[in-house]
Amino acid sequence: MFRSPHPDVEIPDLSVYDFLFGSLTESDRDRVAITNGTTGAQVPYRELIAQIDAIAGALAADGIGVGDVVALHSPNSPAFVATFHGILRAGATVTTVNALATASDITSQLTNARATRLITVSPLLPQALDAATRLGLTDDAVIVLDGIGKETGHRSFADLIDSELTAPEVTFDPATHLAILPYSSGTTASPKGVMLTHRNLVANVAQVMPMIEVDADDSILAVLPFFHIYGITVLLNLALRARATLVTMPRFDLQEFLRIVQDERCTYLFIAPPIALALAKHPLIDQFDLSSVRAILSGAAPLDAAIASAVATRLGCRVLQGYGMSEMSPVAQVHRLNQPETPLGSVGVTVPNMLCRLVDPETGEEIPVPAEGVSAAGELQCSGPNIMVGYLGNDEATRESMTGDGFLRTGDVATISAEGFVTIVDRLKELIKYKGYQVAPAELEAVLLGHPSIADAAVIGVADVDGEEVPKAFVVLQPGAELTGEEVIAFVAERVAPYKKVRQVEMIDAIPKSSAGKILRKDLRALAVRV
Repeated sequence: MFRSPHPDVEIPDLSVYDFLFGSLTESDRDRVAITNGTTGAQVPYRELIAQIDAIAGALAADGIGVGDVVALHSPNSPAFVATFHGILRAGATVTTVNALATASDITSQLTNARATRLITVSPLLPQALDAATRLGLTDDAVIVLDGIGKETGHRSFADLIDSELTAPEVTFDPATHLAILPYSSGTTASPKGVMLTHRNLVANVAQVMPMIEVDADDSILAVLPFFHIYGITVLLNLALRARATLVTMPRFDLQEFLRIVQDERCTYLFIAPPIALALAKHPLIDQFDLSSVRAILSGAAPLDAAIASAVATRLGCRVLQGYGMSEMSPVAQVHRLNQPETPLGSVGVTVPNMLCRLVDPETGEEIPVPAEGVSAAGELQCSGPNIMVGYLGNDEATRESMTGDGFLRTGDVATISAEGFVTIVDRLKELIKYKGYQVAPAELEAVLLGHPSIADAAVIGVADVDGEEVPKAFVVLQPGAELTGEEVIAFVAERVAPYKKVRQVEMIDAIPKSSAGKILRKDLRALAVRV
């Protein structure tokens, strides 16, 4: 087993709200907490706290409190920040919904989470209202943050904060009370509610603070979505705890991204590999002054060492990366800002307060940490205060994901060096990671099999020309049927969220399967390499 080379940190026994805001000083309150990157409007910490408390009061007046679940379905904005923490302040649990989710996706998630309120924004209202209708939610149970309030039959963000109701006094145990329910496919096919407590979230912020080293003078561009656990912990909560300034951006557009970095003098960027690729290669980069950037941290998917090096050279800053999962709140390993000898292709060292090990997937034997050099590869398993309680209402999946002695099976294959640097080298699980989003092959296979001309289908992840993992479908047609790859792609695109779309198609005679009927994905990967 191995631990962090850095000492354990204290994890306060506090709610997320008290941990983030309980130590605010008067001078802190006058600092800018959030800047709207699109408009430049600023929200000081003093105003943010007032908004959070008012939202908590309004929700409590609605009967929302401990034991209730509220769905938050919105891109990044200052209103998201206040609403997210207002829900937690009221004692309720937040289930964050992907902004690209379809009405079916939303319906499924809210049903599983037993959410009684849905908070959204007007651009996402059609699919949100479709889901609300299916769920039987009344108009007053749907809040439209940027809406015009009562005239539409839905309250708005302004309605909530203008109520000026007092935040309720709530009591719960941070170690057991659920703060958020993000949905993840984990190491299996169907999305599941990841139960993360207040202590899980507090722990992970405390664990990464000495590693990532954000401080009050940083201006952090929040382009990665807050509805993802990466955005919640590493951007939103970490920045607020450090008294930094969050600069929100609702969606990624390269030119707007670069403008905001330049105009707001952003110092610390948290990104995913596709943005790193643009920073390394796109000619537009040279048209903007990015000299304010001191560090970039990439997560959500592996970052190629050559790309990381190219970004560092081009922008003249430190480029870091980390590794985690929703089930770990999410960070387990990360580069330390002031540790330049960290290999760029690694995901850094284990964060404090965690115990990890590598296990041979064939024998189940633990792989030792070498005295020098790099270990053999094995499945990375992790234990610590940031590990989830389990999957909501799915004891079987929880048992499958956890070992008997309390370690999370990540499904990722890694090595560790004698210095403690962890490198992710492969994946046991079948999930595809497209631009940081998890795409379950089984879900796409079910859609494909709904086409009358398709007899059988299988989906795997393959690398495109930019090295990005994309879903590729292998399709077996019904006898006499005619269907093009473009038609298959269009068929799937009409039925799934944009990030789940099939990007490549190959027609084959039969899907390779084991005697038990399991798809032999390794054979399909061999076919993909051959082609």
